[in-house]
Amino acid sequence: MMRARIQCSDSLIEVMIALALTAVTALGFIALQSAFARERAALIADSLVEGIRSDADRVEVVSQWRMRAGAMLSSAAIDVMDRADGVRVATMSGCANESDEPCPEPQALPHSACFSVAFAR
Repeated sequence: MMRARIQCSDSLIEVMIALALTAVTALGFIALQSAFARERAALIADSLVEGIRSDADRVEVVSQWRMRAGAMLSSAAIDVMDRADGVRVATMSGCANESDEPCPEPQALPHSACFSVAFAR
């Protein structure tokens, strides 16, 4: 009977260690998803810029990338703003995490994080 009591306390410690490892692993996966979302936003903004710079119809390019961004990322918004000095800014904005800084671009969604690319045509 002494042996059964020792095994019960050992299994409780094992369960606690397993839960701690599971929690750390889950946090790692969440951070990885956030990094993938940022990478996708950067790729979409860059592709949008390349489409506009290639003398394509701006409205059509923006429309296509809005649909693609909506399929790839949840609550994503794309916009291109012309500045007075001939520079354009393509902005990809979406949901922000608590650690993200708010987007400074005026055309971005309110309370969102963003990825912006400035370019000249």
